[in-house]
Amino acid sequence: MNTVDILFGHGEHLTILQMSCRAFIMFFITLALIRLGGMRIFGKKSSFDTIIVIMMGAILARGVIGASPFFATVAASVVMVVIDRILAWLSMKSYKVACIIKGEPILLYENDKIIWENMKLTSLSKEDLLESLRLETNESSLEFIECARMETNGRISFVLKKSRSIEALP
Repeated sequence: MNTVDILFGHGEHLTILQMSCRAFIMFFITLALIRLGGMRIFGKKSSFDTIIVIMMGAILARGVIGASPFFATVAASVVMVVIDRILAWLSMKSYKVACIIKGEPILLYENDKIIWENMKLTSLSKEDLLESLRLETNESSLEFIECARMETNGRISFVLKKSRSIEALP
């Protein structure tokens, strides 16, 4: 038996040492893939980025436990990161591509009115909207809000009315 087989093994019947060596190497491979993919994968937290993170974790874990060939799982993860980078670049260049991949913000509140059709579309209640209002703006009433949107990352953003934002200036 050669040293590589002793340290990394093959197949699903791995020793503690073999699985630990695979995990050690996979950690650094994953770190390199995250660097290659950029912090956008973890920073934006769009549904697309979440899919990439979940799939990469599942694929790389198969390489650690021996359910799939080690280098095949690394190659599949590299392909996913490259696809993420290409689609991010295309999204930056084309608004239409960005909308297909990331979606569009949904208007929830405007002109002192809750847009109930969009609230239903996003499965939000008025209480959910008010909770986000308190967490994001420290306000408890929508009277100071110009508009509210469900952003593509799932958070609700609020734009204060101009008269309110002028009052806040020192």
